[in-house]
Amino acid sequence: MTKNTTKNTTNNTANNPAGNPAGNPAKSLAHLSVLVSGASIAGPALALNLARLGARVTVVEKAAGLRGGGFAVDFRGHVHRTVLTSMGIWDEIHARQTHMGRQTVVDADGSPRVDLPAELMSGDVEIFRGDLARLMYERTRDDVEYVFGDSIAALAQDAGGVDVTFEKGAPRRFDLVVGADGLHSKTRRLVFGDESRYLRFFDHYVAGFDVPNHLGLDRAGRAYSEPGRGIVVGNYDGDPDRAGALLVFRSEELSYDRRDLAAVKRLLADRFAGMGWETPAVLRALADADDVYFDAIAQIHVDRLVKGRVALLGDAGYGATMGGMGTGVAIVGAYVLAGELALAGGDFRTAFAEYESRIRGFAKGCQKISGNAGPFFAPPTERRIRSRDRMYRVLASRPLARFFKRMTEKAATDIRLREYPAPVAA
Repeated sequence: MTKNTTKNTTNNTANNPAGNPAGNPAKSLAHLSVLVSGASIAGPALALNLARLGARVTVVEKAAGLRGGGFAVDFRGHVHRTVLTSMGIWDEIHARQTHMGRQTVVDADGSPRVDLPAELMSGDVEIFRGDLARLMYERTRDDVEYVFGDSIAALAQDAGGVDVTFEKGAPRRFDLVVGADGLHSKTRRLVFGDESRYLRFFDHYVAGFDVPNHLGLDRAGRAYSEPGRGIVVGNYDGDPDRAGALLVFRSEELSYDRRDLAAVKRLLADRFAGMGWETPAVLRALADADDVYFDAIAQIHVDRLVKGRVALLGDAGYGATMGGMGTGVAIVGAYVLAGELALAGGDFRTAFAEYESRIRGFAKGCQKISGNAGPFFAPPTERRIRSRDRMYRVLASRPLARFFKRMTEKAATDIRLREYPAPVAA
């Protein structure tokens, strides 16, 4: 178990960040102790916002350390920009962005069918999930306690706080607990009930892993589809030797163990056997891959985001596997949750109610656009493949490109941010 327990006074780098008007008084949450489960994106984002307000934050993560790599995630529209600027990381995200270029849908022989401009697929700015997590960790590690290699085993609430039992560490007591531990959240299961009550399966599965850059791509991608199956090979960082593969396939709901790497590899090899284009090379790389992401394309729909002193944030409360701007929603949700706690002076009942009221509709709007992710990458028939290509050929044309960009930003900007207190001065 790796533990970072160094505690310093929060460094205020911006007394009046975007979204916090001049004269809005700073409010300290120094009296508040918060346990956050999960150190991917939502957890460190909340830790950053709360630490800047003086709260005592502990982040527990079951992995032995920060998880690197992962898919690229993007931000788009004025709401994302306002929040990221307020958090003080907008410029750093730009400094670490992928600079991804065009992505091209190809035939089996590699000839182009549709050329998609970068702004349609990558938003205003795009960054690897792992790079974003590290950026926020680096910003918070001196002010936040990170406990790696452990997880919550049990929770017991009472009128004064939450008693937490850990899998490995000694029991502790916190004022509040926030589940930011992803689509398959253990915190949600412990407090809100079994995952089967909340997970909606969307008839597709997705996998991702590194492959050799045998196509010689330079910040560009190639996508190929056959009925019910799709493969994307892309190079996001300019590394001449490395690329990433994304595999999507249509399926009935499967019974499998996500943690059984050998079984996942066999399943994928069987599903993509006989597929054309660069599939044989991708499957050879799969056989040698050390790390494979695999999951259902699904969404989480909970009845409530809060229960007593426990709240759900990000994918744990309103997740979508892909296509639902999950990272953007998590960042905005963390900002709103911390801001409402500051406005309420730490009164969690008032803050949690406002958080739930303000974020629920926004999150659902973003989820609505993610239902088409599977059919986009793996249309069910040849006719649907041709129809998809025709539609994107039109949308990618110059007259409609700006209109399509505005449409993709609509859900990402469909929330009115409140004026929250500025960070506590050092």
